[in-house]
Amino acid sequence: MTMSPLVPADDVPPPARFALDRWTWREIAYLLANLPMATAGFIYAVFMIGVGVGLSVTVVGLPLLAAGLHGARLVGKAERARARSLLGVRIDEPSPVTRSRTEQGFFPWLWSSLKDPVGWRAVLYSFVRLPWGVLTFAVMSVSFFLLWPVLPFLARFLANADRMMARGLLSPSDELERRIAELESDRGVVVDTAAADLRRIERDLHDGAQARLVALAMDLGLAKEKLTHDPQAAARMVDEAHGEVKTALQELRDLARGIHPAVLTDRGLDAALSSIATRCTVPVTVSVDLPARPAAAIEGIAYFTVSELLQNISKHSGARSASVDVWRAGDRLMLQVIDNGRGGADLTSGSGLAGLSERLGAVDGLFVLDSPTGGPTTVTAELPWRSR
Repeated sequence: MTMSPLVPADDVPPPARFALDRWTWREIAYLLANLPMATAGFIYAVFMIGVGVGLSVTVVGLPLLAAGLHGARLVGKAERARARSLLGVRIDEPSPVTRSRTEQGFFPWLWSSLKDPVGWRAVLYSFVRLPWGVLTFAVMSVSFFLLWPVLPFLARFLANADRMMARGLLSPSDELERRIAELESDRGVVVDTAAADLRRIERDLHDGAQARLVALAMDLGLAKEKLTHDPQAAARMVDEAHGEVKTALQELRDLARGIHPAVLTDRGLDAALSSIATRCTVPVTVSVDLPARPAAAIEGIAYFTVSELLQNISKHSGARSASVDVWRAGDRLMLQVIDNGRGGADLTSGSGLAGLSERLGAVDGLFVLDSPTGGPTTVTAELPWRSR
């Protein structure tokens, strides 16, 4: 990123001198422009608050106040641009007003706009700037005639106060605001994922084990009727019912394994991943190097991530071999799955990789896919390490 030569690398202007250099003239211009800018901002803030609050008893008051806060963001943006160009203050733009994917419509927009901290800080900035703008304009105007020798030092003192004010009220609370937006989005992902899992379990029970058990009950009822007058037919039906029971039990075991496998709870990731590797259609080498077991939630996410990746390898990759490596790096749990298949996988191909990426992101994880055409495909996933 290139930087203007007028702005020092450390965001601090050079020391003030008795000579009126270009930095002094820029600061003087900024201080003189404070009054008209502060007057316009103050009028806007008073009008916006007065109209919004005054009409809040009607249906249009709160929407007008929300729209006014969006306008206050524009006022803040203009002030940040003025501070950057004249004072050399580098202030990042705040994050936009965001809502989670499940919160769409007018009322979520209204609520997120009314609680926008960036808009309210811009309103506060507009209020406090009017008396400060009057002071700086008066001091600079008088100093041109009466305090000319010390004008650079006086301008620097007042400009430094402006720099602190701009940083304090117009700077985004980066990590906090962005973190809140991420958590709101992640909450929607978690809710959607849980709902999808519940629908899958319900569908599997209804279409699989439940239907098979209903048929089993009917077969046993028919066998009971035939027991007295046709024992051989009844015996055949009981034998068939016995096979249905075995199949239903296997389906229930598979369903339970899909919810949370017992081997994962009892023996940890090493044994659980080795177990699912044996069900993959290609040979899989599993290497787990962990000093201890992570928290159950992280362990479960790691297990299902590898399980779905191995299913993708079985269905789509055309690979001849694959490997799974799990290790701890600092405060992160690392997963890497590699196959020598045809490659060409991406997060939009409908293979479930996009869903995996969202699930990992919901717990502060990271999902990286490298799959050039012709292979190999490497998937690297990171999860936060949380001890049991």
